[in-house]
Amino acid sequence: MEEDKYLLPLYNRLNVAFVKGKKSILYDENGKDYIDFASGVGVNSLGYANKKIVKTIKKQAKRVLHTSNIYHIKPQEKCAKKIVELSNYDMQCFFCNSGSEANESAIKLARKYGNISFDKPKYKIITIKNSFHGRTIATLKATAQEDKHKFFGPYPDGFVYAEDINQAISLIDDSTVAVMLELIQGEGGIFMQDISQIKKLEKTLKEKKLLLIVDEIQTGVYRSGNFLISQYFEIKPDIVTLAKGLATGIPIGVMMTSKKNIFTFGDHGSTFGGNHLSTTVSCKVLNILEEYSNSGILQENIKFFDSYLLYFMNKYPNLFKQKNGHGFMQGLVLKDDTKLNELINSSLKNGLLILKSGKNIIRFLPPLNITKKEIIKGFKRFENSIIETLK
Repeated sequence: MEEDKYLLPLYNRLNVAFVKGKKSILYDENGKDYIDFASGVGVNSLGYANKKIVKTIKKQAKRVLHTSNIYHIKPQEKCAKKIVELSNYDMQCFFCNSGSEANESAIKLARKYGNISFDKPKYKIITIKNSFHGRTIATLKATAQEDKHKFFGPYPDGFVYAEDINQAISLIDDSTVAVMLELIQGEGGIFMQDISQIKKLEKTLKEKKLLLIVDEIQTGVYRSGNFLISQYFEIKPDIVTLAKGLATGIPIGVMMTSKKNIFTFGDHGSTFGGNHLSTTVSCKVLNILEEYSNSGILQENIKFFDSYLLYFMNKYPNLFKQKNGHGFMQGLVLKDDTKLNELINSSLKNGLLILKSGKNIIRFLPPLNITKKEIIKGFKRFENSIIETLK
């Protein structure tokens, strides 16, 4: 495309450009509609053009968008209170602009904790194979996927990779300060960790006064059905990171922690983080989603969506070998990875947006308020795409 000559070639984009959306449907330049089972990679938690969000943005834009963290920001304080209350954890928040920044903040806090809390400083952070924690130099190194590390070194020391949770426990040594993980790996295959193993890890870390960092960039904000999937696992992390669905498209990230006395003035900061616009919108999003979750409709629609995935598993056993994930973060594992791009492109042609994960997984991250009607319509298009792919 002509305009691409001004953009670095960092994205292998699909050949479509969207101009507007409503609920869980997007429209391209020609007016064609697409059912969205991707929600901007888990960002658009309330879909598109939500009337309450549009009203909130307009109202705040007429007041003030940004003043910086040199001054008190009342919406930020209100948003932090809401996030902590929904988590049921005794924590405090730091606001930034993205998941990578939230994880970077978690790494810095863990490193300072390790330097001031023990006679011998601790700095190593263990992460899990196929994890994805961001694209900054530190969070990229924390990402336990060697193929993503090419060309960008040298990296900061102190990241150790474990094959699984049991190995992570065995790798803890005198230099270890934390284990950082996703309870469901997003980019790494929609792989959900075993609850009993996570509880064992939590117990081990607490006994050693080490930190459990849970990356909830993709699983958080009701995507799992709970506000945090950590709640579903019935654990109490020391640090939780959030971003994506917090403000349904406005850039925002949060690092929250029970370790309230580690960071002091000047240790960390963000120019744009937690400004008036992002936190005002986030408060509205959280209020809407809390009410929606409490109504029971979210869980009902998750079960409805899940029933369709089971239907496809059973009807097309030669195409799919298993279903992964939880809540509105699900994956269908293909037996033949060469079918992945074909199925994604066929779905796009038929007016359905889906995602990939790993080398052979179709990932589903619909808006949280997607309706049954939209689900039915989307999966009808998905089945048409399957039929075309199998021809």
